[in-house]
Amino acid sequence: MSEQEEAFVIPKPIKWIVPDDLVSQYATNLVIQHTAHEFSISFFELRRPVILGSPEEQRALVERIDSIPAICVARIIVSPERMEQFINAMQENLQRYRERTDL
Repeated sequence: MSEQEEAFVIPKPIKWIVPDDLVSQYATNLVIQHTAHEFSISFFELRRPVILGSPEEQRALVERIDSIPAICVARIIVSPERMEQFINAMQENLQRYRERTDL
């Protein structure tokens, strides 16, 4: 940013808004990939199959399953600088959580 551009920057607070109709998804897994310019974070929900029957029937059903689907419920792309800030914020919050729950 040039000095002239910096002269017009006036800091303003952020007003955080979560729309009422935003659908929350549960993620059981995530995959992080990166390029030279961005990080892609993909969140997945593991969809376990319903398996009913006797123990023998259940075992036979499980043996026929090739894979268990994990559906991507969200993908977020961030800059490397923002990724570092996210990691620091997550570590701080995890530490606070552990202190409160004695984990």
